Amino acid sequence: MIRTNYVNEITPEMDGKEVTLAGWVHEVRELGKMTFLLLRDMSGIAQIIAKKGVTDDSIISALAMPKESVISVTGTVKANKEARAGFEIIPKSVTNLNPLSAGIPFEVTGKVPAELDVRLNYRYIDLRRVQSTAIFRIESTILNAFRSTMNGSGFNEIRPSSIVAEATEGGAELFEVKYFEEKAFLAQSPQLYKQLAVIGGLDKVFMVMPVYRAEKSNDTYHINEITQMDIEMGFADHNDAMDMLEKTLKNIISDVKKNNNRELEELDVKLEVPEVKRISYEEAVESLRAHGASINPGEDFAREHEIKLSEIYGDAVLVYEYPTAVRAFYSMPKEGDPDVSNSFDMIYKGLEISSGAQRIHMPELLIEAIKRKGLDPKNFEFYVNAFRCGAPPHAGWSIGLERLAMKIVGAQNIRECTMFPRDRKRIKP
Repeated sequence: MIRTNYVNEITPEMDGKEVTLAGWVHEVRELGKMTFLLLRDMSGIAQIIAKKGVTDDSIISALAMPKESVISVTGTVKANKEARAGFEIIPKSVTNLNPLSAGIPFEVTGKVPAELDVRLNYRYIDLRRVQSTAIFRIESTILNAFRSTMNGSGFNEIRPSSIVAEATEGGAELFEVKYFEEKAFLAQSPQLYKQLAVIGGLDKVFMVMPVYRAEKSNDTYHINEITQMDIEMGFADHNDAMDMLEKTLKNIISDVKKNNNRELEELDVKLEVPEVKRISYEEAVESLRAHGASINPGEDFAREHEIKLSEIYGDAVLVYEYPTAVRAFYSMPKEGDPDVSNSFDMIYKGLEISSGAQRIHMPELLIEAIKRKGLDPKNFEFYVNAFRCGAPPHAGWSIGLERLAMKIVGAQNIRECTMFPRDRKRIKP
């Protein structure tokens, strides 16, 4: 058997029990007669210990192998309060499962820092770093918590297409793809299709899917392929959607705090479930100006404004009623004030991690909105016609997985939280 247990399944109470662990050689040290090998798997690091004159020489020799060798070790658990995790393994056999035939490009332990670009060039090695493992285990919890919240709230998971014939939002550039005799694009949002699912009677839907934006940015919080966690809810307005967003964010952070304590410790992150402060766009602008920020009413928030709002109001700020001019064409205008929209953004720790709105569900109003954005209603005919067939009021939002993970784990670059990031300069591995 290659493995009987993961490292985190071993406890000091298993003293005397035989186990088989499998993973990579994290470090090997020789101190006098003692040889220490640290074996690392997905769940943690265990210490394998051998002593000259006590342990068989062939086993001691087998332990002296290069870092990052992939091995299996069978041995006996020995409780030891001084060892990490409170135990160590006395080996009976050591198997090199696949001897190294190439050099490891950088130090996985982190004792010798490596540039992010180098790490991303060898992402399959970088993922072995305990910090990288921690980030993606936390991302897994985020996704599970999102799905759990949606399933517990009566939502149906759907899978819209990532190939579209027209932009779903004004302003963003699209990646064109060859699609037989037609011109097509990679979707920048599942927006239109999740609305059609609600109109079709599924009522409350959610999805996790990649989206693509051909924006030529080189900053630390934009990439060209991201993962969105989207919802749409029928017979609802923006207030209902904001309630659902607040609930979801709190559930996600609560689950990470509950299930990823070890990973948070590895990343030196102290995580708290935030109180969400709701403020109108107008109030936010007034507050920003009062605190010395440069912004005029009607302008969208820049990065520095998002940071300042979190400094003023706390980690989680939900801003609503943005100017119609700075939102997507399908955002419902506020009743009695067409220059204001029933839209909102969630800013978490100084970064917008979610955006949403009540949608326009009346076809003639939708056509007017499309024209105001300089788009051709003919290109959205299939979409507009759907609203002529009994479309209910509805609202929704999306959360950017990588952005949320970035703020939860305290990363400085969104690429740290993207397993295989795609940007202007990177299309592999």
